[in-house]
Amino acid sequence: MNGASREALAGARDSLDALTDTSSVDVTKLAGDLSAVTALLDREVSLRRVLTDPSQPGEAKAELAGRLLTGQVDGAAVDLVKGMVRSRWSQSRDLVDAAEELANTADLTAAQQAGSLDNVEDELFRFGRIVSSNPALRAALTDKSATTAAKSQLLRSLLGGKAETVTERLVARLVTQPRGRSLESGLESLSKLAAERRSRMVAEVTSAVPLSDPQKQRLGAALAKIYGREMHLNLDVDPAVLGGIQVRVGDEFINGTIAERLDEASRRMAG
Repeated sequence: MNGASREALAGARDSLDALTDTSSVDVTKLAGDLSAVTALLDREVSLRRVLTDPSQPGEAKAELAGRLLTGQVDGAAVDLVKGMVRSRWSQSRDLVDAAEELANTADLTAAQQAGSLDNVEDELFRFGRIVSSNPALRAALTDKSATTAAKSQLLRSLLGGKAETVTERLVARLVTQPRGRSLESGLESLSKLAAERRSRMVAEVTSAVPLSDPQKQRLGAALAKIYGREMHLNLDVDPAVLGGIQVRVGDEFINGTIAERLDEASRRMAG
């Protein structure tokens, strides 16, 4: 997002945080309501264009949103959306992206309140690994000809009773409402959003053998010192790296594996 949309999203995040800080709001219901709003705005192109039209007064757009949504979703979601459409958006699509982010954030907040946010982060990462290593599963989950019911049933067979309910909801939302994204990029975005709930960064760590608890603690502390923020480690084991570790933080990649050193030695010899 650029310019006005970035500012509008920041304001919407602040409003969501203020709402979810109160015990009177059912955060899980709010997440579901915001997901329904996302689906509506994604489907009704003309509506979202009206609601983001910079030539129209913000209050008029808020009143329209209120009339459309009152009785369909709870008051907390109505108030959030009214506040969002009062803001200026660079593109109408940005409003849909913002509504979706708020829905996901509300679900992650529910997990945080329940003390299960760490589990959700780990499950999202592991599910992403399963998908990337199983082309048949990925094809089934992204098949455009498959019905929503069929995809939901497949996810229930994979995650039902084996993962946190928030994880199930987030993955189901991504699979049934992909909105043009790849499954992998959607899962990565969810993982980053989960980490941000604790103001943490995510480091994807690949090692030849599982790291011990002391190794995890030392690595997490070292990365936190480098980046100045608490670090959540998504751990993966790949014997192909031979030894050492690979670490990816955002767009930065740190390779300290034996395989990489052998490759470098081979390149030098070939040169």
